Amino acid sequence: MPTDLLLWIGFSVFLIIMLALDLGVFHKESHVVEFKEAMIWSGIWVGLAVLFNIGVFYYFGEVKGLEFMTGYLVEKSLSVDNVFVIALIFTYFSVPRQYQHRVLFWGVIGALVMRAILIAVGATLIREFAWIIYIFGAFLVFTGFKMYFQKNEGIDPDKNPVVRFFKKFIPVTDEYNKEKFFLIKNGKRFATPLFIVLLMVETTDLIFAVDSIPAIFAITQDPFIVFTSNAFAILGLRSLYFALAGVIYKFYYLKAGLSVILVFVGIKMMLIDIYKIPIGISLGFVSLVILISVIASVIKNRKLSESTDAA
Repeated sequence: MPTDLLLWIGFSVFLIIMLALDLGVFHKESHVVEFKEAMIWSGIWVGLAVLFNIGVFYYFGEVKGLEFMTGYLVEKSLSVDNVFVIALIFTYFSVPRQYQHRVLFWGVIGALVMRAILIAVGATLIREFAWIIYIFGAFLVFTGFKMYFQKNEGIDPDKNPVVRFFKKFIPVTDEYNKEKFFLIKNGKRFATPLFIVLLMVETTDLIFAVDSIPAIFAITQDPFIVFTSNAFAILGLRSLYFALAGVIYKFYYLKAGLSVILVFVGIKMMLIDIYKIPIGISLGFVSLVILISVIASVIKNRKLSESTDAA
């Protein structure tokens, strides 16, 4: 059996085992995920990603190892912005805290499937139509500037085309029914608001994926590295949400930092035939931008706190 196929099968088995343990063992009963538990799980997912990265360094060399590390860092950073939108969705629908993990669990499975499809399509397009890489690069530069100047908008499910389409065929109840997505009333199937929340989360992730997949292709065009770095970032999204949901609004300069990263990787992609920016420089630049964004946010929080105390 070809080595590449064994790698894909092995990683797929790993994903299935981890997801089965997550829902079937550690989160079998719906409960509120507190900060301490979220931080422990965040540490586990980051630790697994680091171990996997070490394996990539050992078996495939320094370049592939740096590509995975950079890709994971970019995807992890972009997922923080996703956390903010998910928090808005949960707040809008008043989702009980004990049921939020279930939504995110199935949301992660959907995200993995959608991103696998997008990565396969992207890799095929780049292989068959090399010029499309310039379109991806220009799109990322445009997205970066758009993200910087765009204001945060509220959540309106009636403007979501997927939700509108779904409601045409299946009625939705007004109240939650524990952690159920569907229920039967008088012989008729109804969706609960929890399923509408799941649809919103999935479509939101699809929008983010359209930005993040081209970004990772600017770093590496190896489909296995692209998917695995995406997968580890997505697997840690749930614990990241529960750890950051209460303080995400304090990252004032995160969106600006992410905008700079998207513009950088877009330019890197557009220059690929003129000058290939070394992966080490890409990793250093991405790390530096994230660090500056966090430090600047901490300084602003401290100044706001001092001004509040003085008042």
